[in-house]
Amino acid sequence: MSIKKKLGMGIASAALGISLIGGGTYAYFSDSVNTTSKFTAGTLDLNAEPTEIIDVKDIKPGDTMLRSFELLNDGSLDIATINLKTDYTVGDTNGNNTEDLGEHIRVNFLINADKLDAPIYTTTLAELKRLSPDVIKGNIFGAWLAEKGGKLAAGTSDTLYVQYEFVENGKDQNRFQGDSLELTWTFEGKQGAGVAK
Repeated sequence: MSIKKKLGMGIASAALGISLIGGGTYAYFSDSVNTTSKFTAGTLDLNAEPTEIIDVKDIKPGDTMLRSFELLNDGSLDIATINLKTDYTVGDTNGNNTEDLGEHIRVNFLINADKLDAPIYTTTLAELKRLSPDVIKGNIFGAWLAEKGGKLAAGTSDTLYVQYEFVENGKDQNRFQGDSLELTWTFEGKQGAGVAK
């Protein structure tokens, strides 16, 4: 055999050996498994019953009106905080009033009917309209939710009592005769902090 043939055979043998070694690195047992995951977000669903809390006519200075309404958590998540936004419009049928009737309607927020002498917060509608949500949350709903374990639990409801008063200020209030006030309260429930699950 010539040297060229010997070299060719050596190179061919080496190539075959390398391919067998390389092929051997791919010969192993294997197995696989698929896993799935699912994430479903909870819901916040705050409702009120009734949605018309008060509709009263022929009020005069000194009158008080006690009403109650339920806040319901129809969602699947606990509500940890509640904000309240107040808005209203005043109607002046006589055109003789430049004052805001909301300054003369006092609102006493009560935890329950048995505590009528101890409101958790007292303010006027006009002041309530100007207050920031944080002040309202801390003064009204903070105390109310504290009695509920700090939250309105999912699938539960509770009653809030409100007393309205047309404040008798000892002065001439004739300019309010015939006036009206349409009040809108918007309640916003918010979740608590996230937890490990």
